[in-house]
Amino acid sequence: MLSPHVSRRSLIRRSGALTAIIALGLAGCGGADDEPAGQAGSEQGYVAGSGVITQLAVGERGEPIELAAEYTDGTSFDIADWRGAPVVLNLWYAACPPCRKEAPALQANYERYQDDGVRFLGINVRDQAPAAEAFADTFGLTFPSMLDQDGIGVAALSTVLPPQAVPSTVVLDAQGRPAARVVGAVDESTLKALIADVLDETA
Repeated sequence: MLSPHVSRRSLIRRSGALTAIIALGLAGCGGADDEPAGQAGSEQGYVAGSGVITQLAVGERGEPIELAAEYTDGTSFDIADWRGAPVVLNLWYAACPPCRKEAPALQANYERYQDDGVRFLGINVRDQAPAAEAFADTFGLTFPSMLDQDGIGVAALSTVLPPQAVPSTVVLDAQGRPAARVVGAVDESTLKALIADVLDETA
């Protein structure tokens, strides 16, 4: 399981607007009405409120994440082929309010870091392809997603994320190892800083 760590270039120092608390687990995250985790949040299947951020030092990241599946259009992929640059994995589904809230932040960073080789993958934990594609059209998402009805995407991240942590975002380093996670909705400046930290390591 990930443990809290502030990278050598602090998130807070990189972005003065970032006031998120670096912590482990779901402390401070509740359901839609800010109820404790395990009550409304687990019943509705999403984590509301601000994202809880965890970073790992380079020497603490463990093994690379393995995941091979198909995009919503049926095209096959293997994230092992993406090593050499950071990868952003985002768990979501269409009826999840925090997922709708964070969608513009994900797209903005996808566009920001495309030229740096950063790859993004949405892992849709609940929907059929039409619902997933309608969500992408509504929010102008141009990065790909996979359908995870068989649970292989969630299983691949089971050592990184607690159960039912949707939305959640995991940033992998250039070797495919978990470098950071946000449990709950991620904002644009937070994700920008997390990706920038990993890019700095690669450089």
